[in-house]
Amino acid sequence: MPKKSRLENILFTLVMAFVMVYAMVCYNIAIDKGGMTNEVFLLAFHEIPIMWPIACILEYFVVEKLATMLAFRLVNPKEDKPVFVTLAICSMIVCLMCPVMSLIATVLFAHPGNQVVAVWLQKFALNFPMALCWQIFFGGVFVRNLFTWVKKAIHHK
Repeated sequence: MPKKSRLENILFTLVMAFVMVYAMVCYNIAIDKGGMTNEVFLLAFHEIPIMWPIACILEYFVVEKLATMLAFRLVNPKEDKPVFVTLAICSMIVCLMCPVMSLIATVLFAHPGNQVVAVWLQKFALNFPMALCWQIFFGGVFVRNLFTWVKKAIHHK
């Protein structure tokens, strides 16, 4: 796997967290409203100033290291194809981030009353398949390709 500088890692975390948080906030608002509408895309920006920094801090300082450690129990970056290493790390990040971010969203936005655990478990169960698919097939691919393209453009100057 190519090494990233600290700055690249911070920028990657900021962009990836934004792409994931925005998609998941849209998804949760759509569920709450009974379906997707154009309004959902705008409503999501009300939660972004709260959820995005939380996701960035959690990802950068806690989850990235732990997810990498867990992924490397499944794959060997020196022996396995890079795509499998990337998929393992991405999957572990979702496994760690989704329950925590679902809990935070439950407490801050769902008004669960005394049903915090039940509402959190429901949110987590609904969010996990979406977060995993979005990360593996769409958002994660987009951000990694964006960073590859930017790095190539910078190095060709």
